[in-house]
Amino acid sequence: MAPIRDKFTIHSKAVVCQDVELKGDITIGPNTVVHPKATIFAIAGPIVIGAGCIIEEAAIIVNRRKEVMRIGDSNLFEIGCRVESPSIGNFNTISTRARVHHTVRISNYCVIGAACLVVPTEDESLEDYTTIYGPAADRRVWSGRGRVQEADLRHKHAEYLREMLPKFNRLRRGDGA
Repeated sequence: MAPIRDKFTIHSKAVVCQDVELKGDITIGPNTVVHPKATIFAIAGPIVIGAGCIIEEAAIIVNRRKEVMRIGDSNLFEIGCRVESPSIGNFNTISTRARVHHTVRISNYCVIGAACLVVPTEDESLEDYTTIYGPAADRRVWSGRGRVQEADLRHKHAEYLREMLPKFNRLRRGDGA
């Protein structure tokens, strides 16, 4: 199998710091923010990241499958998380140092708690509003109450980062979009 050559399509309104490690076929949507020291590897298949996502320092996103890894809009990948999920919906939070295996598909409004390890033995899809938390990776489904406020807060957070990061970091440009 021939290795996938690097091809980055970074939307003109995305903020991707120069110090980000990108490998493979990667598309980054509008208003997405990628902090320095983040890693995005499209090893086997491409990665398509939607609009308004925030990918923080030391976050690692890897696609080991041949299929396209699709990441929806307004997702938050916190410091040091590692995600290999083949599909991620919208408005999800992957907390600090959480790990999500390539056998898990994430729908919408899910939260993977800090340092949680999500590694099922067979393919699994998390339903909307699933929260995984604690050292045993316990689960529950939340009512969705407060999701509008959460979305507003995330939007403001991304807006602030789009304004501040370019002041202190060099930015990377793709081949346009």
